[in-house]
Amino acid sequence: MKHIFVVDDEKNIREIIIKYLEKEGYKVTSFVNGNNVLSEMKRLKPDLLVIDIMMPGIDGLELCKQIRMNSDIPIIFVSARDEELDRILGLELGADDYLTKPFSPRELVVRIKNIFKRLDQFKINNHDDLIKIKDLKLHTYKRFVEKDGVELELTTKEYDLFEFLVRNKNIPFTRDNLLEKIWGYDYYAGDRMIDDLIKRIRKKLKDINSLVEITTVWGYGYKIED
Repeated sequence: MKHIFVVDDEKNIREIIIKYLEKEGYKVTSFVNGNNVLSEMKRLKPDLLVIDIMMPGIDGLELCKQIRMNSDIPIIFVSARDEELDRILGLELGADDYLTKPFSPRELVVRIKNIFKRLDQFKINNHDDLIKIKDLKLHTYKRFVEKDGVELELTTKEYDLFEFLVRNKNIPFTRDNLLEKIWGYDYYAGDRMIDDLIKRIRKKLKDINSLVEITTVWGYGYKIED
């Protein structure tokens, strides 16, 4: 049974999320703020977190930042703030998804199922898989990219996008293709989210002087050439 942490200071939101998740067969532990989440993660070892951004004390963004120091556990943000900057910042910190309040609990369940489905498929298909491209090595089971022992530090979605392009090198993909492949559905943030991810990956590749480049296919999308 998958175990999910729900972190939200709004009681009615917590109760609705818990109701729908338990109905789907998930075990749920809830928190009114982020203060005890890290210690409880070590003790209970959840499989996914649903975190509100605007909370008293430790807010969701800071909590996500602290979690990502030691864990790649899937994180979905829920927030009353619908600013593009907040969505991009949340994903840049390593969140896997972002829902704006008010949201459909059914949609949250679908997104959680999509994340678990991709993770389960990954475990089946990728055991200690090593991919080499130019001067980089991708250790896909550990989700680790290196150049001569120097890590290319990527967030969750940056890594997902980069690995997909590397696995499908020399093939151009539209932004819509990439949205579907990385998120598993038509993600609401649209083309700008893909452009932002590509921009950040390119900068990180440049910072370690890698020979790998993400090429823009004008009027179409992106690809990595080998």
